[in-house]
Amino acid sequence: IDPLGGSYYLEDLTNRLETEAYDYFGRIRKLGGVVAAIKENFFQREIADASFRYQSEVEQKQRIIVGVNRYELEDEQPVEILKIDPALEREQIDRVQALRARRDSGAAASALAELKRSAAQEDKNLMPPIVEASKAYVTMGEMCDALREVWGVWRETPVF
Repeated sequence: IDPLGGSYYLEDLTNRLETEAYDYFGRIRKLGGVVAAIKENFFQREIADASFRYQSEVEQKQRIIVGVNRYELEDEQPVEILKIDPALEREQIDRVQALRARRDSGAAASALAELKRSAAQEDKNLMPPIVEASKAYVTMGEMCDALREVWGVWRETPVF
């Protein structure tokens, strides 16, 4: 049983949400599509503007967050910061080096080469070569390095 089934109010909210979503998609389409919007920093500006509005609402108590801007604890206890033991870090580095030493280096190199070839093609699904690279014990760092070789490193353009 749907207690809100047929609710005119809920239907109106849904219709308004749908209209606003299509209007927003239209704005993106007018910019030339998602890729053009990314290049024009549209999404970064939208996120920055929304973040600013949200923070302003919290600070002006127009948006109430229990424990942040209303009903705060007077004697709040500080949260202990996690500190990683350097010995654990060294142990993990040793494990990764041992993995690289015992894996089939030819299979790993071949899997990385296929990942790079696939990444160079815009319409290629990267999941299959990523899965194959994982099966060849290629590390996440090595996969990311391979993708950076193909795509470079994205640098956000400041929007302020």
